[in-house]
Amino acid sequence: MRQLSPEEAALWARVTATIQPLSREKIKPEATEKEQQYPDVKPLARQPKLPPIPAAAPIRPRLGTTLDASWDRRLRSGEAEPDRVLDLHGMTLDTAWRAIDRVLEQAINAGDRIVLLITGHHRPGEPPVARGRIRAAVHDWLAASRHAPNIAAVRGAHRRHGGGGSLYIVLRRR
Repeated sequence: MRQLSPEEAALWARVTATIQPLSREKIKPEATEKEQQYPDVKPLARQPKLPPIPAAAPIRPRLGTTLDASWDRRLRSGEAEPDRVLDLHGMTLDTAWRAIDRVLEQAINAGDRIVLLITGHHRPGEPPVARGRIRAAVHDWLAASRHAPNIAAVRGAHRRHGGGGSLYIVLRRR
């Protein structure tokens, strides 16, 4: 920690001379303007809590919550080989979305289980970052896509498949 210069010390001494300690006395709440105008009016009583409404239909699990430990282990270790690969480098948001939709449709029809989606690495910086928009939108796209019921999970790829710049999309069995 550095020492204060003589100018800084003099300035600090002037600042600390103006400080007054806070009072330790408890502050009594004063009546608000409305309470002074209407002293006879009492606050409303709390309403009792209602029981929760049961869900009409079962809630579909979110993307990425349905794999068992053996699948996760295979993906983390890089043992799982992707059946299809889609590289999104150089695409616009619209072309990337169409390409993802098309590849997922082809993979589902062919009975593939793992699609490797190469999105590119995270670009640091304050938003809006001109690069990395596709990567930022992929999870939302997949959750909202027409293929969402066929997606079992989305996981980060192993280093040999692109690491932080890629994702595995694991499809459900047909």
